Amino acid sequence: MWRALETLKTLVLKVDPSVESLSNSHYLLFLCARNHNIGKSVKLLLQGQDKFGCSVVILLTARHAAYERYLEEIKRLFVYTFDKAAASNSNRRTKFVIIGDLKGYGLKNMDIRGYLTVFEILQNQYPEHLRKLFLVHMLLLFWTPWRIVSPFVEKVTRDKTVFVDNNFVKETLTKEIDEEFLPREYSGLANFVPILDAWWPL
Repeated sequence: MWRALETLKTLVLKVDPSVESLSNSHYLLFLCARNHNIGKSVKLLLQGQDKFGCSVVILLTARHAAYERYLEEIKRLFVYTFDKAAASNSNRRTKFVIIGDLKGYGLKNMDIRGYLTVFEILQNQYPEHLRKLFLVHMLLLFWTPWRIVSPFVEKVTRDKTVFVDNNFVKETLTKEIDEEFLPREYSGLANFVPILDAWWPL
């Protein structure tokens, strides 16, 4: 376990050196949510808030390998993520925005059962918490799993889903999120912030 802990700390520090002050208990909590599997674990980020005071979660889909995952692990990881996102708003709001980044998405990342599990968690455990879901860097390949999954996604959730044109990623996201919180990958000013570095309201 301690080897996994040190490896995870190294991965996180590569993404954001500012988290050096985090205690081992933070990392251990995250490892428990991941069932001590650290492979590509820095795929969920928490990027401050949008213009409405809602937390911004980013999911880097290309860092998820369908053949390496376990559904119970996915459930623990996303419950941990959504709980932390809902608790990280300074104005006591519990809504959050999700950006699903499909850059680099390929066949190994296609996980129909995993997508259904995440939507099931959102709709059953957090029905009022999702403000919007943005899907960016869209690829033709993604439309195949989406056509399979979308009939199981409730209309209220589908209505909150925005498929962002690849030519208007910055324009679309900056209408909702200030550039100071938007990562440079989307033409903002911020670095990626691993969810371990999420801040809690004072």
